[in-house]
Amino acid sequence: MKINNLLRKNIASLQPYSCARDEFKGEASVYLDANENPYNAPFNRYPDPLQWEVKIAISAIKNVAAENIFLGNGSDEPIDLLYRAFCEPRIDNVIAIEPTYGMYKVCANINDVDYRKVLLDDNFEFSAEKMLQATDEHTKLLWICSPNNPTGNSMNHNEILKLLKAFQGIVVVDEAYIDFSKHDSLSKHLQDYPNLVILQTFSKAWGSAAIRLGMAFASTEIVQVLNKIKYPYNINILTQKQALKALQEKEQVENWVKTLMAERTLLIENLQKVDLVKHIYPTDANFVLIKVEDANAVYKYLVEKSIIVRNRNTVSLCLGCIRITVGTREENAILIENLKSF
Repeated sequence: MKINNLLRKNIASLQPYSCARDEFKGEASVYLDANENPYNAPFNRYPDPLQWEVKIAISAIKNVAAENIFLGNGSDEPIDLLYRAFCEPRIDNVIAIEPTYGMYKVCANINDVDYRKVLLDDNFEFSAEKMLQATDEHTKLLWICSPNNPTGNSMNHNEILKLLKAFQGIVVVDEAYIDFSKHDSLSKHLQDYPNLVILQTFSKAWGSAAIRLGMAFASTEIVQVLNKIKYPYNINILTQKQALKALQEKEQVENWVKTLMAERTLLIENLQKVDLVKHIYPTDANFVLIKVEDANAVYKYLVEKSIIVRNRNTVSLCLGCIRITVGTREENAILIENLKSF
């Protein structure tokens, strides 16, 4: 597959902005190139626009070559950039499973790209055949979130591989919650499928939502395209430094994940004892989707008790559902106590 053939013509021919730090690598003794204030180090200097130190550290943990890593301002940045790179407004379209993460649709609307949904089945599973049937010659991107938000379940890897083999566009697999799943990442397939893009994030298992750092793993060709169209210094120095610190504390993250998975099990066991809970859906994420008698009333009641969950009642296939993030044991106990008192 030639990625260049999928690009919008203006993107393929685009001459990117070249910032000062693009012109050399490493450290210099005197910086007189970028019109920076020479005082107030280190905040006076522009950060590395390609974040090589962070990428090398991520590479060692994720087993993905640094050249195959793009870093964005949250995962939302690469989501938006994929639209801008591959989708011609008012001509091209994308297809996503439904229900799923809402930013895929929001970015489609922002970029004036037709967004098409393929409903999951009653078990929240998707069919590669149904997604492929929904494509046409103008379909550029397929969106798969696994584990999926808000349903919590992992998508069948064999079905995803069918898409990668058959679809002549880009397949994006959003693995924001992969660290909580019993399934492996699809990143080991990057070399087999040049049309695969995998999204991961520092916001969930890494406990670093505040620094807004998302990762996209893809072929060098796709990474080069994303680098070409991103803003020059999209990841600030504070985020880069905090990411490096987090990456040095991998064991702490692993302990957090083990703790949260144990708390998830306990939370589900306690939810099963609450009369108003009618169904608890299987989950591979750090949240649980439940069906209750009256989602709107339960949500309003919890807000009044200063407990914030996510009301998913209006989402496709999620009528009567509330999504609950796994908190600390104390937070989960407060939730259960209040649900029992509803």
